[in-house]
Amino acid sequence: MSDTGTRAAVEELLRRIGEGDPERIAAMYAEHSDWKLDWPEAEHGRAATPWIRHRATRADAAAHFREIAEHHVPEDVATEVERVLVDGADAVVLGEIRQTARSTGRAYRARFALHLTVENGLVTRHHVYEDSLAVAQAFAP
Repeated sequence: MSDTGTRAAVEELLRRIGEGDPERIAAMYAEHSDWKLDWPEAEHGRAATPWIRHRATRADAAAHFREIAEHHVPEDVATEVERVLVDGADAVVLGEIRQTARSTGRAYRARFALHLTVENGLVTRHHVYEDSLAVAQAFAP
């Protein structure tokens, strides 16, 4: 895929994520994708953060965005995309999320890098690297 096509697909994905409709977001993903999150599973349990897990299908992508919405205060959500770097079919999105955990009321900020691969206009790789400690602390009892 060309840099231009990849950039257009990533920008559309980011626009849909901003709109918050899980089904429309998931439509940007291939039926099967490589979805990984860099999360220290041995250190932090996932009972309070069920959306943080590996995924494999378009339906999983929709579930991910539904679960994020369920566990955060919708009025206290913001994402700042600082840069999108594109090289052929690959893109890296750099930025910061600001959210509030619904269960604890704690706000947090987490820097992130999102590595995406786009093939035929659909995302086939979604690897997230984020400040998992900030997220874990916000949801800790």
